[in-house]
Amino acid sequence: MAEHYSVLLQESLEYLAIKPEGFYLDCTAGMGGHSKAIAERLTPAGRLVVNDRDSESLEMAKRTLMDFVDRAEFQCAPFSMLNESGLDGLLADLGTSRFQLTDPDRGFSLLQDGPLDMRMDQTRGMTAADLVNHSAETAIADWIFQYGQERRNARKIARAIYAARPLRSTLHLAGVVEGVVPRVGPIHPATRTFQALRIVVNEEMKELDALLNRAPRMVAPGGRIVMISFHSLEDVRVKDKFRDLQRAGIARILTKKPVVPGDKELRENAASRSAKLRAVEILKSAA
Repeated sequence: MAEHYSVLLQESLEYLAIKPEGFYLDCTAGMGGHSKAIAERLTPAGRLVVNDRDSESLEMAKRTLMDFVDRAEFQCAPFSMLNESGLDGLLADLGTSRFQLTDPDRGFSLLQDGPLDMRMDQTRGMTAADLVNHSAETAIADWIFQYGQERRNARKIARAIYAARPLRSTLHLAGVVEGVVPRVGPIHPATRTFQALRIVVNEEMKELDALLNRAPRMVAPGGRIVMISFHSLEDVRVKDKFRDLQRAGIARILTKKPVVPGDKELRENAASRSAKLRAVEILKSAA
């Protein structure tokens, strides 16, 4: 099992302001680190819903929380199907889990060979292989430009992908991209392309928008919403929604600037370097 590190853990707990008998939802349990820390602060009278759309991750979270079955319940659902109400706090860590990134069979890694899957829920939907092998070249270029934020090379990469069909594996795709965008520095040139395909495969922006619309209705007045994003596409959505909620008098922003990892966390977990935490307190029920 991959080593687990819960990003901005103490900061998440601080902004959730956990009540020992409160009701909480971890929307993205992953391997269960944040969920366990919340459960440890609840009494048996408290309640925690541990959710993840990835059934394999959820099974790991169950093992992590095996000592807290008296206060935790588990569910496997995308953001768009969450419907809790009366929450005292909601947490969403929007990053891909270490387990997903390091298991080559899941298709997220461009450093280990595996199938071009990238689905967080492997029971449904198109795979990354479906996208790169059957989509129009222009669509692939648009995805890489918009979701990979690959401003200079999107069309060049899409053209190379189209010419190399059929793409057979993660390393095959990574090699095709590297063939037209040479490596400069430590970041692999296919990183943005992989990000774009993952976002499209999992409809991540659509699902995040659904969560941002649902969360203010799920959290009771006095409760809090805490979200951790890992790239600007997510962070802008979170920032804008929280600002709109404050302007409407529905919420109060608790983080004037995003909270980022400190030096100690960055030394221990370099992957947290792009994490940004934002939080609001709900003031009144959203319509």
